[in-house]
Amino acid sequence: MEMRDCSGKPYPVFALGKVIKCTALAGSCSTVFSLQLKIPAEVKSLPEPGQFYMLKSEKSQKPLARPISVFHLEKKPEYSVIEFLILKKGSGTQELCSICSEDSVQMLGPLGNVFPMPEKDKKVCIIGGGIGVAPVAGFAEKLEPESYDFFASFKSGSYGLENVRAKLLTVTTDDGSVGIKGMLPAAIDENKLRSEKYEAVYACGPAPMLDYVKKIAEKAGIQCWLSMEARMACGIGVCLGCTIKTSEGNKRCCSDGPVFDSRILSFENNKSRIRHESLKSEPDLHVNIAGIDFSNPVIAASGTFGFGTEYKTVFDISRLGGICSKGLTLEPRAGNEGIRIWETPAGVMNSIGLQNPGVPHFIQHEMPEMLKLGPVAIANLSGSTLESYAEGAKLLDKTPVPLIELNISCPNVTKGGAAWGLTCQTAQSAVKAVRSVTSKPIAVKLTPAAANLTEVALACIDSGADALVIANSFQGIAIDIESGRPVFANVKAGLGGPAVRPMALKNVYEVVKAVNELPENKRVPVIGSGGIATWQDAVEFIMSGASAVEVGSGTFINPFAMLNIIDGLKAFMMRKGYASIEEFRGCAL
Repeated sequence: MEMRDCSGKPYPVFALGKVIKCTALAGSCSTVFSLQLKIPAEVKSLPEPGQFYMLKSEKSQKPLARPISVFHLEKKPEYSVIEFLILKKGSGTQELCSICSEDSVQMLGPLGNVFPMPEKDKKVCIIGGGIGVAPVAGFAEKLEPESYDFFASFKSGSYGLENVRAKLLTVTTDDGSVGIKGMLPAAIDENKLRSEKYEAVYACGPAPMLDYVKKIAEKAGIQCWLSMEARMACGIGVCLGCTIKTSEGNKRCCSDGPVFDSRILSFENNKSRIRHESLKSEPDLHVNIAGIDFSNPVIAASGTFGFGTEYKTVFDISRLGGICSKGLTLEPRAGNEGIRIWETPAGVMNSIGLQNPGVPHFIQHEMPEMLKLGPVAIANLSGSTLESYAEGAKLLDKTPVPLIELNISCPNVTKGGAAWGLTCQTAQSAVKAVRSVTSKPIAVKLTPAAANLTEVALACIDSGADALVIANSFQGIAIDIESGRPVFANVKAGLGGPAVRPMALKNVYEVVKAVNELPENKRVPVIGSGGIATWQDAVEFIMSGASAVEVGSGTFINPFAMLNIIDGLKAFMMRKGYASIEEFRGCAL
């Protein structure tokens, strides 16, 4: 039985849709997919033009469903078929575009309001841009054939127009591959709206296009309805995550919209802060950290890449910018007892305990092979006492290793480690002890457990740090529910992986802002670390001011993560027109 609210609108229902097919659309450069889902006849709530569903594959690894507009509905006696057009863009839509026939998709809907039907005999203009063609094409199906004109604008090719029965169908493409060369303004403007005597405009597409449609429609004095989009978690108005500002106050895109009267909307906040032309040649990924040249900003984090040689049969290690050694102490260490690795839903916990062969053994055996690999070799130095830090640094000072990463942040040892990085005083004492015995550049790796990480970072600079690494893993606890005991012998362990990325990014952002307020001769580069697994993650850290990034658990998740980051970073820079890392480093500050 279908349930409706007091306004007569059906309540959304949860259903499992069975995939009939999911195929790339011709004319979309394989970036847009048609997903057809079969739902049983007993599901009575069916979508109206303009509505959407929250979709999530039953096999999904993503925490949230994705809001997808309805493109086409076909009712049959035994079942109904709902077709969606999906732009393969982020990881969530990529997942939806990769599902197979007979897979199940969780569907919550129909959601949102609808396009108001025009009055009889009113001349209507419908406009769709890119994937925004889907909801307005679905709306066009409800109108009398040839009772409307339809304008569709694409970057290249065209799609989603097979059910459009317009009196006039006009297509524009940015590259001229179909129809008129150019974007929407090449086909329609304020004067066109007036001369054609349109009485209502309906549109969906990217924000810049909707901003343009709003302006020309309102200048022409024509009623305009725009279908908006926003990030959302629930789709039913509960999370309040999809609110958009209007002249009538905040509106929920999911339940108050997605269709709005253009007159209450503003697009000022949707304007990008950065616009560039694409590069014609490859960008320069080189970065300089404390006077040392790195071929690119991607560094293998300590404790996740051994000494580099372990991975040389897996991929071309010479492509990396740098490699941090396993955490080294003056004396050899056996590490912690018991379980050392524990998987979490979005990361990896570890309690290795600085197992390593000791600095002297490293210098004699591992270091020579590490230096042959090509990337900048970085010796990660830890200790239990100031004396052991200093003695280890003395030995490393006599070697060809160009950079020491001073580890005062290891969360998995009972003595030393993170204890040195918790306060300004202890951090300063460790940095000064090492600085006094070596002329090599020192990058201090800090702990996010510090009560005031920014103050500790600035104290390290005052004590002689040449760079900062922000930061080591976060502490956490895991419980074995079968035994009712903590998983790790030390109870607490370090958590890394995607789960910690937003917190790590916050730390980098705040430390870089503080560093930038210092006199120019006091500023040092910051290396970002924490949950970086994709090139998009790396870009976030660089835009937050990091000069380079360290990848740790990301390599365990995907052994080729660092190469993917380098390639993705290069492609991003070419697309955005950044000739060097410095051109966009810190742009978000």
